[in-house]
Amino acid sequence: MLYFTFRSFPNGADSFDTLGTSSLDVIVVYNPKNVNKPQKGEKWPLNKSIKVVVSPTKASADLNDSKVKVSYYGSQGKELLGSSLLYLTNVDISLDVDLYRTGMVKSRVRGKDTWSWGRNGKGAILLVNCDSDRNTSGVTDSEDTGPPNAADVKDMSPMILTAEGPDDIFDDYKVYLQISSLDAKRMRVYQKRRYQYAQVLGKDKLSYEVKRENLDEITFYLEGLEFPDYDFPGLVYIDLIFKKVKDGSQIFTEQVVFRVAPWIMTPNTQKPLEVYVCNIKTNTEFIKYLSEFVEKARCPLNKVTYSGNRGDQWVQDEMEFGYTEAPHKKFPVVLDSPRNQGLKNFPVTQVLGPDFGYVTREPTNRGSVNTLDSFGNLEVSPPVVVDGKSYPLGRILIGDGLSKSNMRMNKVLRDFLHAQQVQAPVYLYSTWLYVGHIDEFMSFVPTSDRKGFRLLLASPRACLELFKQKKREGHGDKVMFEGLGKKEYTIDEVLSSKTLAEASEKCQESIDLNRKILKKELGLSEADIIDIPMLYKYDSEPETVDSFFPNMVNMLVLGKNLGIPKPFGPKISGTCCLEAKVQSLLEPLGLRCTFIDDFATYHEYLGEVHCGTNVVRKPFSFSWWECSM
Repeated sequence: MLYFTFRSFPNGADSFDTLGTSSLDVIVVYNPKNVNKPQKGEKWPLNKSIKVVVSPTKASADLNDSKVKVSYYGSQGKELLGSSLLYLTNVDISLDVDLYRTGMVKSRVRGKDTWSWGRNGKGAILLVNCDSDRNTSGVTDSEDTGPPNAADVKDMSPMILTAEGPDDIFDDYKVYLQISSLDAKRMRVYQKRRYQYAQVLGKDKLSYEVKRENLDEITFYLEGLEFPDYDFPGLVYIDLIFKKVKDGSQIFTEQVVFRVAPWIMTPNTQKPLEVYVCNIKTNTEFIKYLSEFVEKARCPLNKVTYSGNRGDQWVQDEMEFGYTEAPHKKFPVVLDSPRNQGLKNFPVTQVLGPDFGYVTREPTNRGSVNTLDSFGNLEVSPPVVVDGKSYPLGRILIGDGLSKSNMRMNKVLRDFLHAQQVQAPVYLYSTWLYVGHIDEFMSFVPTSDRKGFRLLLASPRACLELFKQKKREGHGDKVMFEGLGKKEYTIDEVLSSKTLAEASEKCQESIDLNRKILKKELGLSEADIIDIPMLYKYDSEPETVDSFFPNMVNMLVLGKNLGIPKPFGPKISGTCCLEAKVQSLLEPLGLRCTFIDDFATYHEYLGEVHCGTNVVRKPFSFSWWECSM
């Protein structure tokens, strides 16, 4: 776009008119308060406030093939005194991205240098290329330095450079793409060559001179290398520069911005796609029960053999399944915890693969890793609305000391989870437990009413009330743990135990604190919460507790099917009263309860069904970029 302003003109000239060739729009810009628009046969007055704006409508086919003629007149526009010609070469230079998040690049649109959230937001999106389409040796594509293949390119975001104009103009003027040194660590840009995709930007390549080679449109492919984190808000920029070779002067510049897609967790309420369990020497019977349950839910079961688990059965603690998404592609991504026990290599060697990504965060000080860094301590709520603010992807839940102890999840993990932005974390109090994981006192189950879910909270109060009721009904002599070959306790003995009563009171106080936090931070009412009977006993550490009987909130949720630790509670008329109570609470909601014996294989090692399983779940249908931030 060019502007003609009031400049030199022939002596005696008092007016002008102007005309351009068909490849140009020629518009006279004026203030109607100061200048009257000429009528038919009249000319424009020469006035400093008048501008002639020339805009190309198409690129030139040849050098100087576009012209603007300005004619000058005297005697009030009646006498032609002279004219001038401006010769122009029109060049169409543009860098275009998927601005409207449709999965397609739209050309020649404005606002490519800004990024906004929401349903009406704009801005391109970049996936971290953290799966393994081009390498089979446990290395993500983002870590691999080799050229991408055709499958890998499908994970990348397209970007189209338009450079239309006569070929000769590109002898004297060059097109460059540039990125900053910081962004070079966070993305790579490829261009398809004859036999492969060549990297043109990223790592040590900060600038690229585009070889036009008689192509009006050139497609580039971008991959992200890093998820957002404490030192990376997620935005990366690419500059387009058109400049003169002779003196380096910039004729035109343009910038586009991408936001790197976050890692997103999926809650229990999402549809299950695949269940993981570790196959070890001592849990053959458990896997038999689990297989029957998973078959009811019509979900495949992945049994991790010894080569993958090395005797480590706590597959929930090792990894957390989530996903990442752009308009053109989404795929699951496993977050690997820094606990690094027997399962430490499994996520990267056997989960990472084509269209299945991998990410981890390791603290520099391995000695700082603690039990809160295991992912039984990491959960996410279903979608909620809190005081009018919507969290359509739920909120991440993290167990913490809440200043009551010095224990916290490692900072590298907390920073990473906060940086994803779309599932704002909430901290709960969990260090009152010996293991310290939040899945020991809470879970979510899907329902078709109210908010679409219920929060289940372990409740010593509810358990003691149930036992008192059964005592009043004359069942005080009924025993727990019958047939297990363990010490059995009657209902009377449980109710008369001072240590169990004291532990229960302290535990209930901690659970009530979490109840208050969850109600506030998830916008819940009492009607959204169900109390599940539970008792805790003191562990060897006087200030911590673990489960007295198998913890029923530590369940495996597969749609409407619930795989619940079998509690081995007192049997009344042949039925466990704890099982009966839970069924009466959950089955009216359309849920199906299956009680699985995990006593010898998991419960006695301070874990339950949820701790020993893991689930890949269907991603949300809601697109994260539509969040209102």
